[in-house]
Order: sequence, then C-alpha cells, then structure tokens
Amino acid sequence: MAETRWEQARAEERASGQGGYGAHFARLIEDGVDIEGEARLADVLAPRGGWILDAGSGMGRVGGALVARGHRVVGVDFDPEILDQSRRTYPDLPLVDSRLDELTPEKLTAADHPAAYDLIVCVGNVMILLAPETERTVLTNLAAVLSPEGRLLVGFAMTGAPAGASREYPADEFVADAAAAGLAVESRFSTYDLRPFTDESTFVVHVLQHAT
Repeated sequence: MAETRWEQARAEERASGQGGYGAHFARLIEDGVDIEGEARLADVLAPRGGWILDAGSGMGRVGGALVARGHRVVGVDFDPEILDQSRRTYPDLPLVDSRLDELTPEKLTAADHPAAYDLIVCVGNVMILLAPETERTVLTNLAAVLSPEGRLLVGFAMTGAPAGASREYPADEFVADAAAAGLAVESRFSTYDLRPFTDESTFVVHVLQHAT
C-alpha cells in the first residue's frame, strides 16, 4: 500500500521537530479560536440528528462539533497519534481506524456503525494528502457509503497547501474524478461561508451528490 502524502508530511514534521497538525489545533482550541466553520456548513447540509461520516476526521474538531449539534457522527482516520488525540479531546466521537482508500461498508458495519450516511464530510485538505493516484478510489469508496439522497462535502486548497507533501488539485480535475466515482456537483464555493468560486480562488468547496 502506497504511503499517503499525510504520512510524508508527518515524517517531515517529526524530522524538523515541529509540533504539527495536532499541536496546532490544540493551541487554537485553548486560545478560543473559531475552528468550526466546516461544521457549521455541514450542520446546515445534514438532516436534524442525521448520520454523518467524518472522512479523515483527524483530531476530531469537525466531528466533535457535529456531535455537539445533535448529529450521529462516525469519524474515520488511521494515524495512531491523531486518533489518540481525538479520543482524548472528543470522547463522544466514535472512531473507525482505516485509510480512506481501504474504507468499505463492511468495515463500518464490522465496527457496529451504519453502512450508509446522510452526509459525508471530507475537509481539512484530506483530498490533497491521500496516497498518489488514489483520489478516484477514495471518492468511489465514499460514494459507496453515501445514502441515495445524501450529500458529500469536500473542501481543499487547490494550490498544494499545506506546503511540503501535498499536491496541487485543480477544481476541474477533482470534478472529473468525482464523476468517475458516480458523483455529481450540486454546488461549488471558494469558502465554507459560501463565497463565490472565481478564477482567482485558491480554495474550493464542493457539495456532491449521486449522479442521476
């Protein structure tokens, strides 16, 4: 199994002695910084008390915020250190240990979680930190656990941020990958507060649904 760009970035963090992703968000939480922009949009997209899959849940900031809003959320990640931080910080967020390119309905049900979700959230630059050439596999896997009327919220920096291991991912290339996975674009924005997407945008937010 090919190494993910996330693993490469984590290795670079450790080699440089940087605190990295988990420490960064822990400091933001301690400082009272608003880190729930993605969760607020997800809350609007989901039915009340809906089932939400947080794909690439990291330390749990989005999934934890959605649990606090009354949703039934399952987080999926595979980094042991980050999973441990998530369990400590958001103990009410259940987690499944899996790479997204290995996620299946059977793996979710084996962990006593649903195999289909009203909303799937894949934010925090997850799509540009996957293993190379696995984007279509991941989108296909997410489509397989999306309910027939469900929606998939995806956001990432197109220009390769964060620096280092991540890739550049033009919006139109992502749309082609989504179409190959049987997904269609419902909406496109440049931010989680729904600013219009333009030719100058460096970040993109898509809401996807099953293609008809």
